[in-house]
Amino acid sequence: MVEVRFEQISPADFFYRNRDIAGFSNPSRSLYMSIRELVENSLDACEAGRIPPDVLIDLRAQANESEGDVKVYRLTVKDNGIGVESDYIPKAFGTILFGSKYGFKQSRGTFGVGGTMALLYGQITTNNPFRVISSTGKKEIHEYSMMIDIVENKPKIIEHKKHPNQNGWRGTIIDYTLEADYTNSRSKIIEYLINTSIINPHANLTFIDPRGRVYSFMRVIDEIPVPPKEARPHPLGVDVETMNRLLASTKARDVTTFLIREFQKVGRVTALEVLKLTDIDPKQRPKDLSHDQVTMLVDAIKRYGKFRAPDPSSLSPVGKEFLEKGIRSILEPEFINVVQRPPSSYSGIPFIVEVAVAYGGKIPISDEIHLYRFANKIPLLYDERADVSWKVINERIDWSSYKVMKEAPLAIFTSICSPKVPYKTVGKEAIADRPEIERELVIAVREAARHLRGYLTQIEKGEEVKKRLNVYAKYLPKVVKLSSELAGTNPPDITPLLKRVGVTKAMIKEVEEQEAKESEEILIGGEE
Repeated sequence: MVEVRFEQISPADFFYRNRDIAGFSNPSRSLYMSIRELVENSLDACEAGRIPPDVLIDLRAQANESEGDVKVYRLTVKDNGIGVESDYIPKAFGTILFGSKYGFKQSRGTFGVGGTMALLYGQITTNNPFRVISSTGKKEIHEYSMMIDIVENKPKIIEHKKHPNQNGWRGTIIDYTLEADYTNSRSKIIEYLINTSIINPHANLTFIDPRGRVYSFMRVIDEIPVPPKEARPHPLGVDVETMNRLLASTKARDVTTFLIREFQKVGRVTALEVLKLTDIDPKQRPKDLSHDQVTMLVDAIKRYGKFRAPDPSSLSPVGKEFLEKGIRSILEPEFINVVQRPPSSYSGIPFIVEVAVAYGGKIPISDEIHLYRFANKIPLLYDERADVSWKVINERIDWSSYKVMKEAPLAIFTSICSPKVPYKTVGKEAIADRPEIERELVIAVREAARHLRGYLTQIEKGEEVKKRLNVYAKYLPKVVKLSSELAGTNPPDITPLLKRVGVTKAMIKEVEEQEAKESEEILIGGEE
């Protein structure tokens, strides 16, 4: 008989064995993911304290470089955020699935994996400890040298130093080594930083690459976005497991009070109406509910159908002004229109869709629309065709009806914010095509595209007028000159007439220069 061996592994061990799931699939992708995860943690730490972010990314090749594109690098990310209390530093950076982003509110991180996974990847590939330096602005700066105990999923503190904080510094520095391929990831890293500066125009981002080249993206707006607030879950977003957890931790003395206290948008009347759909006594203690009663309660909530929309205070959208200034600072478009849809929800989870349409400027002319995707202010650079935004832009919108030519300098920006973005993978690169999100995207894109059509129509009309005026500028002076010669008189001054029909001296000069150029080309062609 074959013996089957069972074992339990820790979250750190799981991601050690399956790091591809988190996006750390190869040295090139892993470097991009490491920078991305640490930068996002820094931005969150700054916004939590309403601090204008200053983030420095320094990537340096180690002296003992290996041959080829894959080398050992030292990555340092420094921010001016709120810092981390000393007691929390070891667990925050040395434990997988430990973090501050599990509450019901929008945040860049989702799983409590990213930043720690970057450090774990560095440990796996170089077997070196990582260094965390942080201060909340108090009297001391704490410096930890650590590794992660993969089997136990806990930090191994190698050294802990305390330094006097004489200047009142506040922030966090992450410093570690990792095996990476900068040659093949450079373009993605730069693209990520450009997109991050678009969606976070209030941040200063500085990147120093291994060759000493400095890429700076300076803030273009001094305001700080209003951070999201922690919110109670909406009844429609709760399943049986979540209900059991809430019942186990509640301090409510009866089921009616439990529904009112633990859920948003539930008052006494609503709570009693929901309980009427069950055989549960409104005065029954929450902890006394049986398994069948819990199932019955969740089923009644799904059938109720009269809950108010979720509270959007748990969201922090980019904002029309922020998004427009971010786009203008990088692409300098001739036209831009930003649409922010009102809050909506899927399965009791609130979300807001923002869309911008930009045309001209530094946007390259292409037969494909340039799509910039963002989720909770995170640029999404991989798996574009798997994303709901790509589906909407390329399959749901007929761009010819908006006067967009096959080849055009057109860029579409989609931003989705939610306490729970429906990513397709742990790597957070593509958003699932939930019908509610798809509908909001379609409405927003069409609204912005209508404004684009108006702009292109004006350009079209302007070109027609210019073409007509150029005819006047080209032929009217010639007609007057020939007529005067035939009549044997001096040609009259036709400047007032040209001005009356809208022809300027600049137009006449432009036509004359064009004619001279054409004559020169004909002459050169004849000589050849």
